[in-house]
Parts: sequence; C-alpha cells; structure tokens
Amino acid sequence: MPFFKSMMVLVRRNDATDELLTLLENPFQASLSQNSVIAGLGTSVGFTLLLAMGFSLLRPYNSLVYAPKLKIADDRHAPPPMGKGILAWVGPVLKTKEQDLIELIGLDATVFLRVLRMCRNIFLVLMVIACAILIPVNLSKGVKFKGTAQTSVSKVTPINTFGSANWGMVICTYLFDLVIAGFLWWNYRAILRLRRQYYDTPEYQASLHARTLMINYIPKSFSSDEGIGRLIDEVAPTSSFSRTAVARNVKELPELIDQHNKTVRELEEHLARYLKDPNNMPAKRPLCKPSKQDPSWGSYPKGQKVDAIEYLTGRIKELEVEIKEVRLIVDTRNPLAYGFASYESIEEAHSIAFAAKSKHPQGTKIVLAPRPSDIIWKNMTLSESQKRRRRLINNLWITLLTLVWIAPNAMISIFLVNLTNLGRVWKGFQDSLRAHTTWWSIVQGVAAPAITSLVYLILPIIFRRLAMRAGDTSKTARERHVAAKLYTFFVFNFLVVFSLFSTVWTFITTVIDKSAKEDTWKAIEEANFGTGLFLSLCNISPFWINWLLQRNLGAAVDLAQLWKLIWSFCIRKFSSPTPREMIELTAPPPFDYASYYNYFLFYSTVTLCYGTVQPLVFPACALYFALDVYLKKYLLLYIFITKTESGGMFWRMFYNRMIFAAMLANCVVFLCVWAQGDADHMQAYAVIPLPFIMLGFKWYCKRTFDDKIHYFATCHLAKDAEAAATKGFNPKQDKLASRFGHPVLYRPLITPMVHAKAQNKLAAVYGGRLTDSNNAGSGDVTSMSGYSDMYAMDNMLGGKPGRKANAVPGFEMVPENRLDFAYFKGRAEFAEEHGGGGVIYGRGEDIIRSDTPSSISTFSDDRPGTPLGGMTGRQRPAQRFDTLVSHPVAYDTPGTDMRVPLNGSQRFYQQGNDSQGGLVQNAAAMPLGTPSPYNQSREASLERRAPGFLGGGPQGYGGLPQHPIDEPEQDPTSYDYFRSRRANNNGPGFR
Repeated sequence: MPFFKSMMVLVRRNDATDELLTLLENPFQASLSQNSVIAGLGTSVGFTLLLAMGFSLLRPYNSLVYAPKLKIADDRHAPPPMGKGILAWVGPVLKTKEQDLIELIGLDATVFLRVLRMCRNIFLVLMVIACAILIPVNLSKGVKFKGTAQTSVSKVTPINTFGSANWGMVICTYLFDLVIAGFLWWNYRAILRLRRQYYDTPEYQASLHARTLMINYIPKSFSSDEGIGRLIDEVAPTSSFSRTAVARNVKELPELIDQHNKTVRELEEHLARYLKDPNNMPAKRPLCKPSKQDPSWGSYPKGQKVDAIEYLTGRIKELEVEIKEVRLIVDTRNPLAYGFASYESIEEAHSIAFAAKSKHPQGTKIVLAPRPSDIIWKNMTLSESQKRRRRLINNLWITLLTLVWIAPNAMISIFLVNLTNLGRVWKGFQDSLRAHTTWWSIVQGVAAPAITSLVYLILPIIFRRLAMRAGDTSKTARERHVAAKLYTFFVFNFLVVFSLFSTVWTFITTVIDKSAKEDTWKAIEEANFGTGLFLSLCNISPFWINWLLQRNLGAAVDLAQLWKLIWSFCIRKFSSPTPREMIELTAPPPFDYASYYNYFLFYSTVTLCYGTVQPLVFPACALYFALDVYLKKYLLLYIFITKTESGGMFWRMFYNRMIFAAMLANCVVFLCVWAQGDADHMQAYAVIPLPFIMLGFKWYCKRTFDDKIHYFATCHLAKDAEAAATKGFNPKQDKLASRFGHPVLYRPLITPMVHAKAQNKLAAVYGGRLTDSNNAGSGDVTSMSGYSDMYAMDNMLGGKPGRKANAVPGFEMVPENRLDFAYFKGRAEFAEEHGGGGVIYGRGEDIIRSDTPSSISTFSDDRPGTPLGGMTGRQRPAQRFDTLVSHPVAYDTPGTDMRVPLNGSQRFYQQGNDSQGGLVQNAAAMPLGTPSPYNQSREASLERRAPGFLGGGPQGYGGLPQHPIDEPEQDPTSYDYFRSRRANNNGPGFR
C-alpha cells in the first residue's frame, strides 16, 4: 500500500503513465461512438454489396472456385444447375428446400442451415420486442441531466433510466427466454424428424458402420474375436450372431507410411521446380539434406547436401520395402484393446448400444461405431487413464492460453475501442485526432472490429491442434470439442474480460485508496462494483454494434472466396506447383463446422447479453443472420463439402450453449436492475427464477429427444436366435475386417506425379540410375525404377494412341487437361481430405454391396469419373468387369502385365459403344484383368494374397477366414490399384 502511494506521487499528472492508469479505470468514453456506428453500418453494407456484385460477375467464368461440386458430384447429389446470368445463382438458392438438401449436401450441412435459420428467426423476433418495449421506455423515462451531452446511441440505453421504469427490462427478459426456448424446442423436434429420415436413407441402411459396434478398453483376457462376443453377451445375452474383429498392433507402420508420403511429395516438389521448363532446365540438379529419420542419416557429414532426386528415390524404395515387410508380420503381433462387432440388422446393433450405455462389461465401453474415415486410429490404443491425463493436460494448456491473452485483450479494449484513449497517451496522435475527427471515426468504426476479428482467425488452428492430442477417438467428436472450447475461450476473453476489465481495475484502485483511511469492507461497499460494471457495459455497447455489423462483411468475403482466388493465383503464377498440388487446388474444400458454429454461438451470446443494455445490437445481429442464411446455403450447395458426416450431431453442442447464453444474459439483466432498479430490488429478485427455468427446459429436452435422436432402436427385438446364428454373414458383403481395419494395413501407397510435358526429359534426368546398370540408358523396363511395388509404365505419345513413349517407369504422368480433381476423386490419397466420405460421388466408403460384380462400381459419363452410386433417375444395366475397358490406356503386347491408364481417368466405357469405341481404335484390345476361377481351392486362394494385406496373416484382420473376393473395394482404374496388387498378390489382374 505505501509503495503504491509513493509510485503515484512520483508520476506527474500530465505524464503518459498517469494517463494510462486513468484509462485503465475508464477506457470506454463516448466520444466517437455515434459516428463510428454510422461509419460501421455504411462500410459494412457498402463492401458487402460490392463483394456480392464481384462474386456475381466472376461466378459464371470460374466454376472451379465457385461451383466445384457441379462437376464432381454424381447425379443424385449434384446441386441444381445454374445459368450464366449474373443473378442466376439466386434462384436455386431460394428454391431448394430442406428435404432436397438432406440428399444433396448431407445431414450435417442441413442441420447447420437449420440452425442458421433458427438464429435469424430468433433475433428478428427479439429485435421487434426490444424495439417495441425497451427503446420507447428508455427514451421516454430516461432522466436528462444538465450539462451532459448525449448521442442518439446512448439515449436508447438504460444508463439514465431509474426505478420502476426498469420493469420493462424484466418483462423483456421473460419474453426473450420464452422466444429462445420456443424456437429451440421447435427445432429439437425438427432435428429428431431429420435424424429419423437420415436413418431411413439408402446410404445409411446400406452402410456397414450403421450396424457395427465399437468396443474400447478390452481386457487382455478378452482380446480376441471370441472374447468380443462374450463381452457383448453380458449386455445382450439373447443377441444374434455377430461378426467380430479385434484390432492388431500395427506399431511403426503409420509412421513409415507418413514418412513415405512426405518423401514422395518432397520428390514431386523438386521435380516440379527442376522440370518447370523442360526445354531450359537449370544447370545444377536440386539438392536436399538427408532426412533425420533415415537410418543412414548419421553416415552423412553434418550439413552436407545430396542430390535430391537420387536420394529421395532411394529413400522411397527403402520405405516401401520396409512397409511391405511390416505388413507381412502384422498378425504375428499382439492384439489391441479395441475391436468391432457387426450385426445383420441396424435395429439390433443400436438396441445393444443403448443397453450398454449404463453397462460396462469388464470395464469396456461399447458404443456405435463411427464411419471408418471418422476414426482417429492413433488414439484408439489409448487407455481410459491415458485419455483422462491427456484431457487434463489439454485443458491446462487452454487455461494458460486464456490467462495469457488477458493482457493483450485489455490493451485492445482500451485503445482499439476508443481511439481518443490512444491520443491521451500519445500527444502526436491526439493532434491528428482533433484535426481529422471524421477520418478517425471511420477508422475506429472499421479497423477496430476488423483487427479484433483478424486476431481470432488463428485461434481455431491452435485449438484444433491441442484437441488432436486430447485423445478423441473420432474426428467429428474432436470438432465438437474444438467448437466448445473455442466458445468458452471467446466468451471468457472476448466478452467477459473485455467487458469487465476496466470495471475491475477501477474497483481495485478505489478500494486500495479508500482502505487506507477506513475499513476495507466499507471501502468495498462504497466502491459500488455493480454500478460501475453497469456503466461500463453501456459505454462499450457501441463497439459491439460495430463489431456485429462487420460480420456481414465477413460473410460476403466467404461468398467471394477471396482467399482461395488469391492463393490459387499466387500458386499458379509465382511458384512451381506439383501436379498433386494443382489437383488439390481444384478440389472442393471441407467446411469448418467447428469455427462457424463457434462464431454463431458467440454472436448470439454477445447479442443476448447486450440486448437489454443496447437494443440496437438486435438489428445488427438479425441483419447478419438474415444475410448469411442465403450465402452459407450457396457455399454448402456448390462449394464446400462435409469432410466427415456425423449425421447432425453438432446440434446438441449448439443447443446446450444457447441455453448457457440465455442464462448469462439473465445474469446481466439481474446486474442492471440491481444497479438501476428500485431500492427494494424486487426487479432483480424477479429475474432469479429464469436461469433455473432454462435448466429445467434443458433437462426436459434431453429426456424427451436425445435417445430417439442417437439410436435407431432403444429396445431389443426378439428373434429366432438359432435361425440368426445359422444365417450369419456373407463375407463378400460384410468386409468388417478390411473396412474397420487400420488404413495403413491395406491403403495403397501414393505414386510420384510428374507433369506429362516433362516425361521425355524425365528419362534423361534418371538416365544411368534407374535403368539397367549394365546398359546405361537402355530404358529397359525390367529395371523397375527401384520401387518395390510399382508396375513399369509405357506411356503413349500424345495424339498417337498405341505408340509408346520413352518414360521412366514408376511415375504417373499427368497431362495438363487432367489436372482436375474430378479425375482423381476416387483415390484415397485425395478423397481423404476432399472426398466427403465418398457419398456425394455415389460411392460411400463402407457401403455393403450386393454379390453382383456390377454393384461394386457403375459409372456415369456425364461427368469425368462420376459414379452413379444411388442410381436415381436413369438406370444402367449390370456390366461384368471383364467386358469393360478403360480409355485411354497404354497396352503392352499380349501376355504382359497391363499398363497404367495414361490420364488417370476414372471413366469406364462399354466396348459395344461405337461412338466411344473409336477413341481406343488404335489400342490393343484386351480386358482390364484376367478373372480368377471361383472353384479354386481355399488353400490356393489364400496363397494369392500376401499375408498382411487385410490386417496381417493368412486369416486376415482379426484372425477370421477371408476369401479372395473379400478384399477392400478399390477403383480398378486407379494407378495405386495395380501397385497394391503387385505388392500383395502373386498374380496380376483382379477377380
């Protein structure tokens, strides 16, 4: 205390430090608030209209950016077609109804748009209530003090409204909660209806994950296929026969494949730069440092660089050999503590999962299995204690980040909200502020919210990386947790700390000063924290109007896809992108549900908390949601995909936080009426029941809707156990072992891609290294380029089908007209990030097919590589694979291995089609593969597959018998399809 006083004496009154201390006490002084609001509204509406016009002009001429899904989606999931007119996109957006959206964009995107419409409707209704009650009361009952200047923005706040006039605020609070609860209840019922419809969709009914259970934390004594069955019998003793598979330890295999993929990409980058202009190649070959993960890294002198092409090629060869060896011995290793059990009916699987909610046989956890692509495999091996420890560490990091951010957040709240505060500590800026008041009003109205928003763009990236280490076993669960933690961070730091900092600082300094002369408790009472906080909320409210108005500009930026346009232009013009990077640039980007849900929740929380203090925030928020409903609808229809479909499971996370936002708003109203209301505080006491009413409403909705939403059936349907056991499963349809096996066990390795314009020079680049060492430059394809599981390629000369071009084997040549995601969407290497689970391409990742070969893949020639999975509309006759050929394909002489498709196309054509048959008239006619006889012995069948392909060992993943036909479905025209065959089969072709 004496030290604090001595420091205050040493600082002069006109010193900048003293001004800073004063600003910490009252940073939100109303000087430019009205001009800032007007400037914020003008710039927001103006730039939004400008961006919308720019989008309308560019859209017809840049479909790769503004409508990629029109080209890649199959007939069933393709969005409505658009014309070339400037406003041709408006009609499809307005006319497409919710029932159509479920099939076109999936349930996650449909629920997201429903939440968006719900927010729009909520704030439109609240806007009407606030403008009809609060604004008239504040204007008519507000006390006018002599000598004080007030702006129109401050007059609508309750800062000068006292006594019984604040009953209007209490009445509005009850109406607000009633409106919020009504809309939430109505949409909870709608989500239940949508979820039940989702269960009845053909994709869900035919998917394997819908009838599969995931069992975690399995004890060692039950770590077998039979043990999983015994565990389920403890939950449902009368259940029917289930096909089970326990996981096997893949150990270093994921790391090896990750190294392989990075090495291939690095090699592609070096080749792209070196062969950018094949006619004028650099004099020096590219160099690189040896990888520290290379076992021979220590043999290289420190800092030495080696020939990048030669070194990376050898490194890829070593990794592929090591990967193959590890795959061969996977089943000889120990089983892991998780596995899967699949049932014939969806109802039975869901009823068992429902029964297992409250039961944990032998300490296990039995839940419905997520989609295979949704599983985070590296976290599946973690025990419950390890996950608990990781969550604790993750929460500590987030807490530390939250606390560290308080200081910079306080500086933002002092100087960015009101630029006059910066002028008080910076004399030069104060002079400029006085000379150009209008200009700095515009800057304050635009720059302050924009800079604040820009700072928070990086936060989702940080939180997602933290969440990846928290132990979540599915990507969709991780995204929900990211959204929840982002919301907590935003509310605490950007709302609570941002709003309370000045009040808390003033309160502390006042108590310190007064406690030196009187009792501390009496000093706390005289400091009047509640009144100070109320005044602070009223003073800061113009900033939130500006901030919410700027959200409209952000929505327009999303529609214009400015970042993608700029990034794509820079990549193409100022760098040497690899073919893989060019293909990825044309892929539809995944939609970031976690970030957008967090933004919507935060906007709603800010509006609800400040709505009774500053009613003008309701029109600003309603304007944003009313605009974004249509902009986001276009984005989800034509541009973005759902990376991993969760079936609308984000709803509960959003619902819970909307309830919290309403309760937090009730606390703000309690504070306001306590500070400004009657002396007996009856108005404040009247608000107390509201949070408890909202909690009761949450409990009611949970009991009424949640189980019906999460489970297809909640009671076990009695069946003839003996009949079910004898029926069992058809392994050709089920494929539990491969579909729910770790992807590293069967996913083909990626192949280096090189632009076709450089294929002639590529052979010279590798001359003397990848050909026969006894005959340098001979081009003998038997040298195999050093890759352990690649076919040699004989590419055809451009425009001369049937004539071979000399090229280095082991590389995929991609022509300029094939640098499009539409031709590669069936490959796992691209579809993992941009595939949307394969559903919008008509080929779901875990769809259970029928026995007919044609059901595996039927293709449409409407779009390149577009399969007709759902087969709505026109139907195609069944075709056998041995009657189909690929176009264009480089063939060798009869009797040799089939070559890889030159262009990487995924299209199939019938031989009998004369109009298409002419396209391959100069190519040797031969089938895609040699069918294997189905009557061969089981032993000979098993010998055809190298152990480890489906999980290791002759018995496959989980030790279950596997027939040759029971292999994971792959695209027969995929380049990696043939590579995986070479690596894992003794004979060519497919069955």
